[in-house]
Amino acid sequence: MAAAAPGGVAGLCRLLLPLLAAVPAAGGSRGAVGGMLYPRESPSRELKELGGVWSFRADFSPGRAAGFEQRWYRRPLRETGPVIDMPVPASFNDITQDPNLENYIGWVWYEKEVLLPQRWLQDNLRVVLRFGSAHYYSVVWVNGVQVVEHEGGHLPFEADISSIVQGSPQIPCRITVALNNTLTPHTLPPGSIEYMNDRTRYPKNYFVQNIRFDFFNYAGIHRPVVLYTTPSVYIDDITVTTTSTESVAKVQYQVSVVGSTFYSLSLSLRDQEGRVVATGDGPAGVLKVSNPNLWWPYLMHENPGYRYFLEVKMQAQANEALLEDVYTLPVGIRTVHVTSTQFLINGKPFYFHGVNKHEDADIRGKGLDWALIVKDFNLLRWLGANSFRTSHYPYAEEIMDLCDAYGIVVIDECPGVGIKMPESFGNKSLQHHLVVMEELIRRDKNRPSVVMWSVANEPAAELPPAAYYFKTLIAHTKGLDPTRPVTFVTDTNYAVDRGAPYVDVICVNSYFSWYHDPGHLEVIPLQLTAQFENWYKTYQKPIIQSEYGADSVPGLHSDPPLMFSEEYQKAMLREYHSVFDKKRKEYVIGELIWNFADFMTNQGTTRVLGNKKGIFTRQRQPKSAAFVLRERYWKIANESSCLPPIMKSHILFL
Repeated sequence: MAAAAPGGVAGLCRLLLPLLAAVPAAGGSRGAVGGMLYPRESPSRELKELGGVWSFRADFSPGRAAGFEQRWYRRPLRETGPVIDMPVPASFNDITQDPNLENYIGWVWYEKEVLLPQRWLQDNLRVVLRFGSAHYYSVVWVNGVQVVEHEGGHLPFEADISSIVQGSPQIPCRITVALNNTLTPHTLPPGSIEYMNDRTRYPKNYFVQNIRFDFFNYAGIHRPVVLYTTPSVYIDDITVTTTSTESVAKVQYQVSVVGSTFYSLSLSLRDQEGRVVATGDGPAGVLKVSNPNLWWPYLMHENPGYRYFLEVKMQAQANEALLEDVYTLPVGIRTVHVTSTQFLINGKPFYFHGVNKHEDADIRGKGLDWALIVKDFNLLRWLGANSFRTSHYPYAEEIMDLCDAYGIVVIDECPGVGIKMPESFGNKSLQHHLVVMEELIRRDKNRPSVVMWSVANEPAAELPPAAYYFKTLIAHTKGLDPTRPVTFVTDTNYAVDRGAPYVDVICVNSYFSWYHDPGHLEVIPLQLTAQFENWYKTYQKPIIQSEYGADSVPGLHSDPPLMFSEEYQKAMLREYHSVFDKKRKEYVIGELIWNFADFMTNQGTTRVLGNKKGIFTRQRQPKSAAFVLRERYWKIANESSCLPPIMKSHILFL
């Protein structure tokens, strides 16, 4: 549907224009600018969470452009027409009983009025509005003044709103958000709008959003919205890298300060007991830690997920006042290295035995939910999973924090899923993809749990433009972060994949006896073995089976095993596992089941209320396959030479 944002009103109601055509390019096309430190309270920083009920209105006008034409952001949203209550964070799709909202494509509007503490309005104080993520294109106003645009879901963005709120201290702070969930050939993930012009079959102005990925295109303000303060001179960004030997670790740091060139910095690194183990000063340097506690993955050490805490203090003179800013960054000391046959963490072989997941649940869609997050981590640890891939987009920072704390290893994937159309490999798409990787690395660069970047999932890597596209994208990613390996996840035949030459680890998805030769479990050993041998012979790089699995309907049983029964899902897993056990002695370094839990998809003849490949139901109840995988993962952990005796005895007890 045609739609608009500030700066473009010509042809707003023309249905042949893409939904985002009138949005200025200034929002998401620029490179990532400035830091994106997670908002944490400190002696110099306060935080106000804006979760709860917001006012909401979908723009059902034919061109989805009424909100911009009538400038809904200029006054309270309730004065523009009917509004409803909408929870934040949450997807808006499943909240109401309105089927038009369930599958709505176009602009929706959110609004929240907030009273700020009087102390926030003083000089020498910044007030920042931050969104954890909103899907997909966002335009934000405060008291009718546009403060930020952002292209892309799943990653944070923010705006300094000090001048607006400090200039109007007597009125509530009115935050208005216009949000568009349209996907085009140049968004990540890509999509296309198809207009149905046959008036004998479709209503007037009828269109559908086509996508090339198998999960529901949930939309809304999915993660926390916060207001936070800093001094007018503040710590903008911190970058940490670590190296270690048995006796000494080096924590290399770089700190950027914004607001003044005259400042001092002091740093102290504390262990988990609060003891200072190293100190430093200045914007860059190296802290040395004797006899360090390394960050180890879950089940690889009796004390996994060990983190130090780097406290950075800045002092500066501004407007005849002494300003101080304090920020504390969790730091895990660990190294990552890839050989032709192994993935090494702290110099020791690491085998990925884990899952793929989705941010997906009943009612809330992709909205952040603490109860669900903690439940999922309890299930991961019960399962004996030591890793997961953020399929197929970056997960919430709150989830990543727990990965750091629990020692769950992460393959951090950007939203590059469904890149199938030739036009999605052009320069416009590539430029946006480069920016997305900049934003992702800026957000997650300091996380010890993140051991590898994934730049895409199942692209059409056989197309000729894919070679230049992935060569450029992976080189850019390595330039941003030379400390981590880079991959993308392929389902293209090894002989024609044009992106594989540029990755450090081969990640392969295959569904033998499901999408290929459905129902024939007997083909798995031959086909899976050939898959591994062909890839390794071609590239001599370690391989992860990044997806495999089968749908199963909970409670559906069949003997002999038939497709969609719990028995068939178990039987398929065991066939794959028999090959994994042979090849992990050579060059296979991981196995990630598809999927951790059932999840919602678009409606279709092959989906019954979503994808049923989960080993848990969408409500997080185990299917039979969960027990098969649990037995296997704990057995692999028990066989690990890295596991201390105390953990081995615990596993045997289980």
